[in-house]
Amino acid sequence: MTNFDKKAATWDQNPHTIERASAIAAAMRRRLPLQGRMRGFEYGCGTGALSFILSPLLERITLADTSEGMLEVLKSKISDSSVTNMTPLLLDLTQEEPPAGMGFDLIYTAMTLHHIADTARILRVFNSMLAPGGYLCISDLDEEDGTFHSGDFDGHHGFDRQKFQSELEEAGFADIGFETCYTIRKERDDVTDEYPVFLMTCSG
Repeated sequence: MTNFDKKAATWDQNPHTIERASAIAAAMRRRLPLQGRMRGFEYGCGTGALSFILSPLLERITLADTSEGMLEVLKSKISDSSVTNMTPLLLDLTQEEPPAGMGFDLIYTAMTLHHIADTARILRVFNSMLAPGGYLCISDLDEEDGTFHSGDFDGHHGFDRQKFQSELEEAGFADIGFETCYTIRKERDDVTDEYPVFLMTCSG
């Protein structure tokens, strides 16, 4: 069982989970012409907080994650809701090929990329999955000092926006823009540390 499998049952009990998802969704709506004929793909969907907010704006959404525990919670939430355009998928794009025949108008991922070692490869995969004229949205941490994760962590300590833009351009993306859409606050020893979260949008 992965760490995310263990956290899945209580994931949505953290009020900041929904607050952050709402802020990211609002920023996506400001920056992109979201409309009801778009086919969406969320990678690293967790329990689907972001996609539930976006579901009225999209025709259908494929929600992919590597955590079976998160997907079980997501399936239960879909079953208990009136949402009919969301399809969960167990998928690890760092190890597996993307499903054949799926050209998405919108690919988005939130707080997932810093867990992926080879970001250059996953960006190329995302580009290959986009339909002509499609958009990619990535929300993640700005570069931080390594204090965001407690204990052992072998991922990225956030991203420098300029370096990340160069990586996106090398992967074939254009019209790249950033904005700060949320700030995560963590209290330690009576000190509050702030970690800005960006939303990056671009076209394929």
